[in-house]
Amino acid sequence: MHFIVIASGSKGNCTIIESSNTKVIVDCGTTKKYLTDSFNQVGFDYNSCDGVLLTHSHSDHISQLKMFSNNKIYTPFMIKDYDCQLIKPLEIFRIKDLTILPIPLSHDSYNTVGYIFFDGKQTLVQLTDSGYVSNSNQDLIKGADYYIIESNHDVDMLMSTSRPLMLKKRILSDNGHLSNDDCARVIRNCITSNTKKILLAHISQQANTYQLAYQTMTNMLNQTGLNRSDLFVKALQQYQIYDSRD
Repeated sequence: MHFIVIASGSKGNCTIIESSNTKVIVDCGTTKKYLTDSFNQVGFDYNSCDGVLLTHSHSDHISQLKMFSNNKIYTPFMIKDYDCQLIKPLEIFRIKDLTILPIPLSHDSYNTVGYIFFDGKQTLVQLTDSGYVSNSNQDLIKGADYYIIESNHDVDMLMSTSRPLMLKKRILSDNGHLSNDDCARVIRNCITSNTKKILLAHISQQANTYQLAYQTMTNMLNQTGLNRSDLFVKALQQYQIYDSRD
């Protein structure tokens, strides 16, 4: 399995996932210029991809949906005037040789989902925008080869920002976002010797730092004896393209 993270954060999100004969996109936030330039940079023809999968309706995940008006859209919520297939949490569907399981997440947007992708050999979990990860979901994502998982904020940094108290409460709530510590706990419970990469996603630019998200995760791995020389951990930046082949 090959994947490229194009953007990750509150200003926009987009990931390309490729198997032997299938190419899909997860989310299409950020600007049209950035998406177009990035697709050109990595040699990806978005017009011929096999599907666009949406996680939820917030603008940082769907703002450039018009770019994909000729593509099949897989979505957990209804959208007018597009070629859509409505998907449901915990109901497996397939796009060519990719098997995909949407998993229900807890966020303040109707029917937010994450995705588990399986190409017959490897498993990728993409999970962002969730206030918590239930025990049942942790059972589903356990032992994946690759994790793209939210590590949104540091709680102390969040509380020290000038953001309104109601916004802080929303982020910290069960319908908000995973903190660095929350993310580390989920990974502690889910990774196995099979896991190759942990990519920390949707990192807040005001209430976190890339180094702090990375350090929180690696500290947990070291303290629990789960770290390995062949386990790759990276904090994804908002506008830094990451290619899994690099």
